[in-house]
Amino acid sequence: MTALLLAAGCASPPHQAAADGRAREAAQAADGSSATARTDGRRLAVAAAPAAAATTAAGSASAGRPAHRTTLTVASYDHATRRAVISKAGQASSGGKGRAGSPTVSPGPAAPSPSASASASASAQQAAVGDVIASAPAPGAPDGLLARVTKVLGETDAGTEVQTEPATLDALLGDDTAKGTVPVDPAAFDVDKLLPDVKVSWSRTGDVHVGPEGAHVPLGSLRLDVSTEVPAAEGAPASAAASVSGFVQVAPQVDFAYGGAGTGTAPGSAYLGVSGDWNSGWAVKGRAGATATPLRIPFAKLHADPVLQVGAVPVVVNLDLTCYLQVSGDGKITVDVEQNLKGAFKAGGTFGTAQGWTPVSSSTMTSTPVRTSVTTSGSVRTALGAEASVGLYGSVGVTADLAPYLRGEATGTVTATSATPGVQAQGAWNLYGGVDLSGTLRLQLSVFGTPVLERSIPLGALHREWKLAGGTL
Repeated sequence: MTALLLAAGCASPPHQAAADGRAREAAQAADGSSATARTDGRRLAVAAAPAAAATTAAGSASAGRPAHRTTLTVASYDHATRRAVISKAGQASSGGKGRAGSPTVSPGPAAPSPSASASASASAQQAAVGDVIASAPAPGAPDGLLARVTKVLGETDAGTEVQTEPATLDALLGDDTAKGTVPVDPAAFDVDKLLPDVKVSWSRTGDVHVGPEGAHVPLGSLRLDVSTEVPAAEGAPASAAASVSGFVQVAPQVDFAYGGAGTGTAPGSAYLGVSGDWNSGWAVKGRAGATATPLRIPFAKLHADPVLQVGAVPVVVNLDLTCYLQVSGDGKITVDVEQNLKGAFKAGGTFGTAQGWTPVSSSTMTSTPVRTSVTTSGSVRTALGAEASVGLYGSVGVTADLAPYLRGEATGTVTATSATPGVQAQGAWNLYGGVDLSGTLRLQLSVFGTPVLERSIPLGALHREWKLAGGTL
C-alpha cells in the first residue's frame, strides 16, 4: 500500500506557489506569529490505515493548505539523490526504466518539447515546490517517505520527477492534535529465524491461525517457541549438559501523539513509543559454563512497518524486535529451573515545550509459581527478553531492551524444590524473579519537528526484583 501527501488542487505554478508561501511567511513573521501555526486545529483520529486500498493526502501547514487525501503515489525514490517520481494510481506500471527506486530520467536540465512542457504544466497543479510528501512503503523507500518538494524536474514514463529534502510531521499536522494506540497485526511481521528450532505462531480475528497445531495463541498475539543447547561448564559430567527452552508471546502496540502547534516552531507536545502485553516461559537445565559476560543467544528478528492513519496523513512506523535468551553464572551450580511470567510494558519518549524530550518506561510483570531444583553451591541467572526499536519513516527514535529474568543462588550442598517444601539438605537457597527495562531516546525523534537532541538520552534503567522461594535448610 502506497500513500502520498501532495498538494492536489493547487492551481498556482511552482514559482508562484513558492512566492505566495514566502509572502505569507514574511507577513506572519512581521506580526510575531509562527509560520507553521494554524487557526483551524482539529482533533484527528489515529487508527490503522486501511489495507485494502491506498490512502493518500495533500497539504502544507506552512502554506495554509489543510491535508487532504489524493490518488497520487510514489512510483520510486532514490535515497542518494533524494529524487522521487510521483504518479497517478496505475501510471507507474505503464512505463519507467531502470531498477525500482531510481528515477527513470537522466539528471540535469534538458530543453522540454512543447508536449512535455504542457504535461509538466498540468502536473505542476498536482506537485508544487513546498508540497510535503508522506508516503507509506514504496519502491526505493521501504520504510516510508516524509519529504518536501524543492524542485519539479519534469516528466518521465512513470510520472513527475521531483527533487526533495527531509521534512517533519509538524509541516503536515500544523495546529491539529492526535493521540492513539494502534495494535500491530501479528501477520504483518517478517520473521527471521536465527536458530534451527524456532516455531512461530499467531492468530487474529476471522479464525485465522498460523503455527504448530495445539499452540493456543490469543487474538492479536505473536508467539515464538525456541529450544537450544548452551555451553556446559568445563569438566561437568555428561548428566549436567545444559539446555534452554521456552517461548515469548507478545501483542505489540504503537503509541502515537501530537499536540498541535506550540510556541515557536516546535509542536506543543509529542509522544512515540511501543507497548503491549507480554507472556513468556522458559526452562534451563544443567550446568551452564561460566563466562566473563552473560551469554546472549538471539533466536529471532522481527520487522514490521505498520501505517497509522492520522486524520488524512499516513504515518509510517518502523518496528523491530530481536528476541533472545541469556544465561550467566559461575559455572558451578546445576539447576533445573522453570518460570512463567506475564504482564505489560511501555517504552517511549515524550516531548513538552518546557522540559523537551524525556523518557517513559514502565513494566508490570508477575511470576506464576515456579518449579526449581538447585544442586551444589553457586549462582545462575537466565533471561528471555526482547530488544525493540521504534521509529518513523526509517529514522529510529526509541530503543528498548525488556529482559524478564530468573536468578537463583545457593550455598552449601542443596537440593531444593519450591513446589515441595521441606526437602532436607545442608545449605541455603533463594530464587528471585525480576525484570530489567532499559533503552535510549535517539536524535531522530526530531522528525516530529521538535529541536534536535544534542545527544542520545537513556531511558533510565527500570529494575524490579522479587523473591519467589528459598530458605535455610
